[in-house]
Amino acid sequence: MALRDFALMVLICLIWASNNIVSKFVVSHMGVEPLFYAALRFAIVAVAVGRWLRPVPRPLWRLVVVALLMGGGNFALMFVGLKTSSPSSVAIVSQLGVPMTAVMGWFMLGERLDRRRALGVALTLAGVLLVMWDPRGLHASFGLLYVVAATVLGSLGAVMMKQMPGVKPLQFQAWVGFASMIPLFLLSFWLEPGAWRGAVNAGQPFVAAVLFSALIVSVSAHTAYYGLIQRYEATLVSPLTLMTPLGTIALGVMITHDSFGPRMALGSAIALAGVLVIALRPNQIMTLLLALRPRSQ
Repeated sequence: MALRDFALMVLICLIWASNNIVSKFVVSHMGVEPLFYAALRFAIVAVAVGRWLRPVPRPLWRLVVVALLMGGGNFALMFVGLKTSSPSSVAIVSQLGVPMTAVMGWFMLGERLDRRRALGVALTLAGVLLVMWDPRGLHASFGLLYVVAATVLGSLGAVMMKQMPGVKPLQFQAWVGFASMIPLFLLSFWLEPGAWRGAVNAGQPFVAAVLFSALIVSVSAHTAYYGLIQRYEATLVSPLTLMTPLGTIALGVMITHDSFGPRMALGSAIALAGVLVIALRPNQIMTLLLALRPRSQ
């Protein structure tokens, strides 16, 4: 991987990690309701990249379902979870998406799930449970349970997306925004009456946050990531996304003062190791290290 592309990957992960902190402030400290925040985010995305809605991919129903699962459903539940959970714990629990995608791919698409990947699934699950555990037993945090539900929807959408080759990144972003904003606005109107008042009261900081989330995170960072996936093997690029939870933990400790004791550290290490086991084959570890060497081009 060229040094400039590795630097771009670091920037992408830093943007994603920063968005976790920004979203925490929006739903926990600014008084903005999570469903309304998610709906407005996707509305801005739909406007920004709406001209890529055509030509309409086929089958349309599958694209709409995938867009709702990976867009509105996933992000709405994630924002609800962030309201009562720390960004660090959310970042680790959301890593369940990797083993869930592997298991769903095996069940729905007949993909291979060998002993090594099964070990990765077990490690990730053990690490996440350790993060959610306290001396009194399994931590009954509704916030983290919402995050688990979000990863289930995102993983199901990712598996269904594999059955829709040829959809371009900006086209997919456009359909995610278009398909997600209306259901989320309706749900917000039903479950969060008067949510717009909280957004108005939050003022310019909220405007800056939602524009950052929509334009910088969804449109720019995600599109750049898809570009890297097209230029390099997914088994090289995907493990690098582990910089996102690591960055979230660092920013969470520094900015939102997240608790990060020995249990959290051990659980995070085990979970991220499990993700790495799933993402990489043994003979690719050295390939990954060699590919990341700085090169002149």
